Amino acid sequence: MTRRPVFLISVLAFGFAFFYIPILSMMVYSFNASRLATVWGGFSTKWYVSLFSNKQVIDALLLSLKIALVSASVATVIGTMAGIVLARFTRFRGRTFFSGLVIAPLIMPEVITGISLLLFFIMMADWIGWPGARGFTTITLAHITFSAVFVTTIVQARMVQSDRAIEEAAMDLGSRPWQVMFDVTLPVIFPAILSGWLLAFTISLDDVVITAFTTGPGSTTLPLLIWSKVKLGVTPDINALATLMVLAVGIGVVAAAIIMNRAEKRRLADERLAFRDQ
Repeated sequence: MTRRPVFLISVLAFGFAFFYIPILSMMVYSFNASRLATVWGGFSTKWYVSLFSNKQVIDALLLSLKIALVSASVATVIGTMAGIVLARFTRFRGRTFFSGLVIAPLIMPEVITGISLLLFFIMMADWIGWPGARGFTTITLAHITFSAVFVTTIVQARMVQSDRAIEEAAMDLGSRPWQVMFDVTLPVIFPAILSGWLLAFTISLDDVVITAFTTGPGSTTLPLLIWSKVKLGVTPDINALATLMVLAVGIGVVAAAIIMNRAEKRRLADERLAFRDQ
């Protein structure tokens, strides 16, 4: 009886070590004074200084953040509407086809999605002259296409688990459908919406394959810049950049967890108050 917990704990510890030790080693070697990424030459922060003075990296970072913010916000709006439709309207003509369209980008290989979008933009440029060049607009539209799927999945799962009786009670008390949507439904599924936005933002900020097909000259995102540098060999400035990205993601995850925890507590308190008033 005691061997099974020990075995499971050992496997879990090995899994976490396999995942986190390379990340920790990368963070340690970002303070390496040597130009060789795998040879320790003493403690130094010069790579962080050179990183912040590198205009190419700063421009790529700003472009990636701008694309991620726009695409995640638009994808959250589209994905939230699609998730609500799939969860609340279980019977309507074309639902199976609509569900297939929603799920297709999720199971489609990124290479196929990237090629399809590239051919689509080329075809549109020949027909109507838009887009004139591939860059911010084409990358953003491509990221919206595949990131909205993840938001839809998360919101739909949350809507299915939510208690519909609360919405029906609000309508019985005289609320209009749009009031129920903004006063009841959206606050209940807000943690899922926030989770979907964060996931869409992260996926957009991290994407390489689809971005490579939909970008053009002068529109190099941060992942593409890192990929081009890594092909020539990993250098300490790449370690420093990756360390900053890990820290930024970690801070974002912790902040999101705190916000969602507070929102969930507030929602439960409002539900108890509503049932008590009844």
